Amino acid sequence: MITRMLKLKTTEREPTNHSDPDPNSDPEASTVEKTNGMTGIDLGNGSQVLYTSKFLSYQDSWDYFHYLDKNIPWTRPTVRVFGRSCIQVHKALPGSKFNSLLLNRYKGGNDHVGWHADDEKLYGLTPEIASVSFGCERDFFLKKKPSKTVHAKENGGDPPGKRTKKNNDSDQRSFVLKHGSLLVMRGYTQRDWVHSVPKRVKAAAVRINLTFRLIC
Repeated sequence: MITRMLKLKTTEREPTNHSDPDPNSDPEASTVEKTNGMTGIDLGNGSQVLYTSKFLSYQDSWDYFHYLDKNIPWTRPTVRVFGRSCIQVHKALPGSKFNSLLLNRYKGGNDHVGWHADDEKLYGLTPEIASVSFGCERDFFLKKKPSKTVHAKENGGDPPGKRTKKNNDSDQRSFVLKHGSLLVMRGYTQRDWVHSVPKRVKAAAVRINLTFRLIC
């Protein structure tokens, strides 16, 4: 996987009008909102994921894909930070602010991201992370952290000396990140959950992913 990071000018983003129910969310999960085409999944304890498979039109998505694939100077595997400003190319989430953009290029199914959480201090206590996908569809998994780990995070110290509670099926969610889709993680998702994009042998085509964050 090849990565680039850009600094963005902080702007407030407006809503778009798309209507697309989420076919990939867990049917037993609580739908907390369905506005502007975004389906909200309540993960519990202040964690939330939003998803729409039609954030951008089919043709616009391919236009962005081909432009990024051709014009971004992709490198492997070093992440570089640029001091220049970059205008956000699409209006989307009401009230959301981002000032950094991470670009990832997955050459094929062997390129993947293991289980992790974006819970670094520079993102704040409840970071909002928006991910736009272009090209090849890939699976996106969410898995709740063991209660032992979450307890340690909440209390800012070492976890208690007891056995870690294992996750069950209700503690996992999966999405298919389609061409032109948008997925947003917010609230305590990074504190309480980990996520991954696993290897997929059949995913032979290129995927480009734009991840927007606010660095405090």
